[in-house]
Amino acid sequence: MVRRTAASETPNTAATASAEYPDLDAMDTALTDCRACPRLVAWREQVAREKRAAFRDETYWGRPVTGFGPADAAMLLVGLAPAAHGGNRTGRMFTGDRSGDVLFASLYNIGAATQPTATRRDDGLRLIGTRVTSPVHCAPPDNKPTIDERDRCRHWLINELELLSPTVRSVVVLGAWGWQALMPALTAAGWQVPRPRPKFGHGVHYSIEPARPGRHPLELFGSYHVSQQNTFTGRLTPAMLDAVLAEAATAAGLHLTPPTPEPT
Repeated sequence: MVRRTAASETPNTAATASAEYPDLDAMDTALTDCRACPRLVAWREQVAREKRAAFRDETYWGRPVTGFGPADAAMLLVGLAPAAHGGNRTGRMFTGDRSGDVLFASLYNIGAATQPTATRRDDGLRLIGTRVTSPVHCAPPDNKPTIDERDRCRHWLINELELLSPTVRSVVVLGAWGWQALMPALTAAGWQVPRPRPKFGHGVHYSIEPARPGRHPLELFGSYHVSQQNTFTGRLTPAMLDAVLAEAATAAGLHLTPPTPEPT
């Protein structure tokens, strides 16, 4: 299902009126102190103490991981949760793990990232017109948050959507779990999610209309998650991911410049 809708001309004055925080910096500061889910707090801190052998000399972040990218992003990527030895170690979403290797390489390929690798918070990586976030902000055991943990964390995603509402035009969801988590957050943040809800699939594209002033129509895209299970088996290839991200960037109105290919 593909339906293009022109951007609304509604003024942005009411866009963030319902957000709990004045801006994303304030929200992110509050988020990093969250201890709402006892199981996740215990796990993220245990991992940070015990560490993986390869990272034994590093100081783990061991706290909730905020979204990453500019506060005026036009394209938002929604994943699942930080990895125990990725974002939970580095303190930045999708940084320092195999999933991030695939994701940031693809963002670089379409011109939405300044470099193809993400190894640590101070590695110089910047995203262009793009922000990356997740419905759950703490690393869960076995990469599986509970339904209760997902729902308890939802208010952060709602606030992030509200604060991005003046500029966000497209959303790419990585995986069916994130897709399910996003739908009620979109509704709460002021968009009109159709009934029945849009179905997840790789490459699907839906238009979501605003339900409140200050919101623009959203172009919603689905992609298989950049997990090792998907990328190692070929279920998700770099070309497949590049194609979805490039289409979503175009739908967001981003004018990106992909890197010049190296001479062969």
